[in-house]
Amino acid sequence: MGKPRLLVVEDDNDIANMLKIYFGGMDYEVDIAPRGGLALEKTRTALPHLIVLDIMLPDIDGYEVCRTLRTNTRTSHIPVIFLTQKDERSDKLQGLELGADDYITKPFDIEELKLRVQGAIRRSERESLTDPRSGLPAGRLIEEQLRRIIRQEDWALLDLRVNHFEPFRDVYGFVAGDDVLRFTAMLLSEVVDELGSSSDFIGHAGGDNFIIITKYESVNAIRERIKARFAEEVQTHYNFMDRQQGFMQAPKAEGGVTQVPFMTLAVGMVSPVQQSFSDIREITELAAEARRLDAAA
Repeated sequence: MGKPRLLVVEDDNDIANMLKIYFGGMDYEVDIAPRGGLALEKTRTALPHLIVLDIMLPDIDGYEVCRTLRTNTRTSHIPVIFLTQKDERSDKLQGLELGADDYITKPFDIEELKLRVQGAIRRSERESLTDPRSGLPAGRLIEEQLRRIIRQEDWALLDLRVNHFEPFRDVYGFVAGDDVLRFTAMLLSEVVDELGSSSDFIGHAGGDNFIIITKYESVNAIRERIKARFAEEVQTHYNFMDRQQGFMQAPKAEGGVTQVPFMTLAVGMVSPVQQSFSDIREITELAAEARRLDAAA
């Protein structure tokens, strides 16, 4: 697993910097947003594993930030811990009713905050809510989305897998492999932000397998943009020599080495516009088959 990503939404510079230094020293990747609007923007571009959220902010308050996160398909799963001076029981209940995972009042014990942050992230991963490497929705949340869309029309599902990922990870190591998964998650988010809508869903089904649920009218543009950008930008994950020769060399089980092409994305698409589905298993099986055909093309 890579570093857990925290987003601290706090307009008090002293508190924000203290949390950045403290959690950064514990091997967290910490970003700071002094305003609610900026927090929502940062969340869209790189999903955090958890958000520490002040209520009193200079633009929109923390309640509105939490409400927006919870009503957006792509951010509804992110754990939120309110950190605030508002200690009235009604304030706490309002925060919890909006879907916050915890509520801590200032002044606070930094050790207690650390334990609550760790606990919230562990719960999210244990309940198969997020993948620990990408921070994207996983397991149960993906299944919930599939059960939602099977009753609807005009959607499309993309099943994406990274070709040649395993030999890359074998040669470059697990850390480099996790970097590729995080890069892929960020790329999918950027393209969906550009060509899709806020109701689109991005999930990490496990390993090097991702899914996107979007509108049928947007799916072809999203698919082509993702494949083109991935093929170009993934090359930065290879060393200079491999980039120069245009391939990677990997050891063979029987000895010697073999040439392995650069990673690309295989993408399969299914939609009720083109076919009917009797259950969610049929959706995933047909999408996987379409992806395998794309990989073989």
